[in-house]
Parts: sequence; structure tokens; C-alpha cells
Amino acid sequence: MTTPIDAGTAVPIVLAYSGGLDTSFLVPWLAQTERRPLITVTVDTGGIDAAAARTLAERSHALGAIAHHQVDARADYFEQVLRFLIMGNVRRGGLYPLCVGAERVMQAQTIARLARELGSDTVAHGCTAAGNDQVRFEVALRTLAPDLKVLAPVRDRAFRREHELEYLRERGLPLPPTGARYSVNRGLWGVTIGGKETLTSAGSIPEEAWILTRNAFASARPSERHDLEFRAGRPVALDGETRSPVAIIEALEALAAPFGIGRGIHLGDTIIGTKGRVAFEAPAAEVLLTAHRELEKLTLTARQQRIKETLAQPYGDLVHEGQLLDPVCRDIEALLLSSQQRVTGRVHLLLQTGAVFIEGVESPHSLMAASKGVYGEAAGEWSATDALGFSRIVSLPGVFYRRAGERTPGGERTPGAAGGE
Repeated sequence: MTTPIDAGTAVPIVLAYSGGLDTSFLVPWLAQTERRPLITVTVDTGGIDAAAARTLAERSHALGAIAHHQVDARADYFEQVLRFLIMGNVRRGGLYPLCVGAERVMQAQTIARLARELGSDTVAHGCTAAGNDQVRFEVALRTLAPDLKVLAPVRDRAFRREHELEYLRERGLPLPPTGARYSVNRGLWGVTIGGKETLTSAGSIPEEAWILTRNAFASARPSERHDLEFRAGRPVALDGETRSPVAIIEALEALAAPFGIGRGIHLGDTIIGTKGRVAFEAPAAEVLLTAHRELEKLTLTARQQRIKETLAQPYGDLVHEGQLLDPVCRDIEALLLSSQQRVTGRVHLLLQTGAVFIEGVESPHSLMAASKGVYGEAAGEWSATDALGFSRIVSLPGVFYRRAGERTPGGERTPGAAGGE
């Protein structure tokens, strides 16, 4: 429950606050520069436990904010974004499962709502001019709340991380745990880590920089078996226990992270047109996307899979670019929801160091079980004669193409025809 600012006080600025270096620096800097009180808002889209929440609130107050709000948006994040990323098996560049960035529209939406409730006309964020998040925040905020003024001092004044650290040190203000070495973002779908190593394409970040999977490959762990259940494309149970999607995601992260599952470094195209690179850890996303894909193979026709895949990729691009509010996303989501009506069943998982292996899938809507035929063994709804005729018909386009190229009307062979000298 938020409390409106008293009409006799200055109108506050509402800052999207992660607790990292940029937003920590902005609390005192904005208050001093704009001569207005600061209210920090942390939108929890995953990865914030009770201890972390207390630390964020304490640091916000120590930095000079007059109030701090934390909003639990995990369930909304799943319903508005993650369930469709699962249904579409969305990975950027065939690798990266949009660990963070996909939630920025959710965060902007929450901050815009709170700004109005708190009587503010100004919101601020800590994005730089070189990254994707500036675009995501700006597009979402201008779409949702064009009346609000948006401040982005780190971007607009080109502050460097070294300058921000010195500013905080000079005033005896608390520093974020990672200092200036690494930029870490954590959410329900995973963690991203950026540092000097990701500024080039040559190498990896050091082992100590990983958050969820640190030292996972130091020694092999005994493998573990688990069962994951889906209903209409939604995760509904883990090891026979019905749970909410958020609880399943958090449990899978805890199970899979020690195996190093979901660790990677993504090299791809940024929204602003440059090449970018980021390390990521997405244990739950890796397990869920892999499991869901295999269950779909059992329950969807080949054409359903193919058409869905042609829309899932641009959907992922739109989410990545902060365009989730575009109405075309609702159109794609409608197809995704329709495609999932029979994606119900159980997936048998084997967690091993570095990988999740799908041992098997079961479904009451199995297209494999629906056929009387057994692949490679016995015909079902067709006879041997049918099979021979089918093979002859399938070969006809190739036969016609070869025949047409054998000789021209003048009797000469065409270039490239079989049998040429």
C-alpha cells in the first residue's frame, strides 16, 4: 500500500532501483542536482530473497531516499512474459533464453503506476547509452505513461563507473557488493553478467564472477532424476508435487545450478545495431525450454511446430527490443496459446554436470501412441503396397526434373544434366 506525498512537500522523483552501482549513485546525485526527494522502487521479477530485500531497503535509505518500495511482480512476469517464452521455446541466437531484459516492460509498467499513486510526475532509470535497457525502458514508459518526464542521467551525461564509485566514496555512502568490476542483473529467468571480458569476443569471465554456477565444473556431481509436468504448455508440477509456475522455476534453478546447467556467453546483435556479448546463467530456463520442446514433439503435428517456430523467433525479438506492448505480440500469443491445447504430459529429466538430458516424455495426447505403426518395424494404417506407391509418388518431382534436363528440343544435353561428357 503506497502513501501519497503530502501536498506541502516537493514532488518526488521515482527511481527504478536495482541496488547496483548506477542506481545507487543516482539516489544522492539526483537529490542534489534536481533538489527533489527520491523514492526508490525495486520491482521483484525474481532473484530477491528476504535478506536481499532488506539490504536493498537499508542501502536505499542510507543513500538518502525518503522511501523505498519493493513490488513482487514474479507471478505477473510469468503470466505476461515467461509463459509465452516457454510456449515459443524462445532463445535468441539459438542459445540465449532472454534471461533479463524481458522483464523491463513489467518493471516500467509498475514504476509508472507507482509514480502516479505517489503523486510524482518524474521517473528515472540508470541505463547507459550503450545498452539495450535504455530502449526497453524508454519505449515502455513512453507507451504507458507519455505524460511522465523520464530522466536518464547516466546515459545523458555519460557518467563512468569509476566516477560514480568515487562520488559515493567521497560522501561515505554505501557501495554495491560488486563495485565496478561486473554488472550483474538477476531475475526469475536467470542472471546476466557483464565485465571487461565481455567487451571483446575472445574469452570468458573468471570462475569467481559466476553467480549461480560458480565452481559447478570443479568436480562431477552424481546425476539426479526428476519429473516435470506440463498442462496446456504450462509447468504445473515437479516430482509429482503441484506447484505454481514461479515456485517450479525457483525450484529448478536450485536443482540445476549446481550442475552448471544453463551457463553460457551470448554474442548477438543489440537493439541499437552493434554486436554485444554477455555471460548468462539460466538453469531453470534451460531445463524448462528443453523439456517443453520435447513434449511438443510428441503432441504437435509437424506443421504446427514449423508454423509456430516461424512466429516464435520474431516474438522473441520483439520482447528483447522492449516491444512487448505492440499489438502484434497479442496476435502471436493467441497462436501460441492455441498451439498448446494438447501440450500436456510428463517429462523425465536427468540432470548431469553441464547438461539436462531428456530420458523420455509421456502424454495422453501422444501422436506416437495414436499410430498403429511402429517406426522401422511394422506398418500400421497402410500396407506394403501403399508404402511402395507412396515412395513412387514422392519421387516424381525429382524424376520429372531429371527427365526435363536430359535433352533440349534440338537434341543437345542441357548444362549440368546427368551423363554429360
